[in-house]
Amino acid sequence: MSLWDGVKIAVLLFVAAVAQVSVFSQIDVFGAAPDLLLVTLVAVSLLRGSVAGACGGFFAGLVVDTGTLGTLGLTSLVLTLAGFWIGRYGETTGRDRAHAPYLSIAVVTVLYEFGLLVVHFVLGESAPAGAVFASLLPAVILNLVVTGPVYAIVRRLLRPQAPAELSAEVQLLG
Repeated sequence: MSLWDGVKIAVLLFVAAVAQVSVFSQIDVFGAAPDLLLVTLVAVSLLRGSVAGACGGFFAGLVVDTGTLGTLGLTSLVLTLAGFWIGRYGETTGRDRAHAPYLSIAVVTVLYEFGLLVVHFVLGESAPAGAVFASLLPAVILNLVVTGPVYAIVRRLLRPQAPAELSAEVQLLG
């Protein structure tokens, strides 16, 4: 990954985090709001891998935690894990598959919500589990609606990388 890619990723995630905190958190559709930051992080992680996903998740989570004056590091921890694992999924499977962003968003939205719930529980803070269960399906649907345009924009800004070297065919000896 080049320095220019790192700058583009940082700007993308910063803008998405600020938009999430200031605009998208005010939207309420059936008790849920689209998570632009999570969708952007998934797109970056799929296109640039686990290291970029983890670093981007930590950076974006820190921006959200400072912007909302929440528990510092809580969102960073969950977004770092989400960025890393979606990046690993992107590295180990075909990144150009049409279903990869949508499948990733559906899975990571559920895991992200439960991850936040678990971290709140571990820290001894109150976390409304009933509200999480009630808003989970609308959150997944809203994130899936936002996925197409966000992934297209991120893909245009971060051109897919060419493989550094073609892998040789594995030959079995014996």
